[in-house]
Amino acid sequence: MDFHRTSGYLVTASEDESIRLYDVSSATCLKTINSKKYGVDLVCFTSHPTTVIYSSKNGWDESLRLLSLHDNKYLRYFKGHHDRVVSLSLNSRNESFISGSLDRTVLLWDQRAEKCQGLLRVQGRPAISYDDQGLVFAIAFGGYIRMFDARMYEKGPFEIFSVGGDVSDANVVKFSNDGRLMLLTTMDGHIHVLDSFRGTHLSTYNVKPVPSNCTLEASFSPEGMFVISGSGDGRAYAWSVRSGKEMLNVVDPWNVVMSGLSDLAAKNTRGNPQKI
Repeated sequence: MDFHRTSGYLVTASEDESIRLYDVSSATCLKTINSKKYGVDLVCFTSHPTTVIYSSKNGWDESLRLLSLHDNKYLRYFKGHHDRVVSLSLNSRNESFISGSLDRTVLLWDQRAEKCQGLLRVQGRPAISYDDQGLVFAIAFGGYIRMFDARMYEKGPFEIFSVGGDVSDANVVKFSNDGRLMLLTTMDGHIHVLDSFRGTHLSTYNVKPVPSNCTLEASFSPEGMFVISGSGDGRAYAWSVRSGKEMLNVVDPWNVVMSGLSDLAAKNTRGNPQKI
């Protein structure tokens, strides 16, 4: 799922192979688009609130697709990966984006071109993310987070941060809105929080691991004071970044806002960048 940065829209990818667009303020589904042929796994908004990039889940075509939700038309295909895409991040400042795959490559793209603009090889399952300014991106795998200058990525990482010996597969890496903090979730159910400038390990939170075919999502609150995460037990958790204390532990987190959160959704939390 993904929140658009400036509009009030949310887009989700469902196990029924559909993409849904929601109005957050009214909690209504505005459109449902089926992707039965290719399946759908990861989905992210572009700068336009009705255009998304999404990855496949059919096992035979690992292309990324630029889709107009307005008229249900494919605008471009991005072919380059040879295994499932497990991480996707769009640059908020321009038309570039990056994707990471189980084929152990990270590809750099321009939305206006079908061919990738760059390739980085990794030694494990990659988790990737741009910072809010689009100047830096992070690649996490093998117990480390590698920091790259987006303009000079060919020179390799300018910093490498350890996550305290946790070498389980990386799931998600993210920056806080102000860029001062970053988090990493792993398949073993660990959520690590680091200072993104110095690499200092600030805290680790632990939840029940999710199944291997799921992704353990976690997000910072808009002001960066809290970390919110799903869990393999279907619960939602929140911790104070400053104190490290657990602030929330609920079985049915959707009741905080609406009702009826599914077990899958509890494992895949995503924070609205504008509102808590």
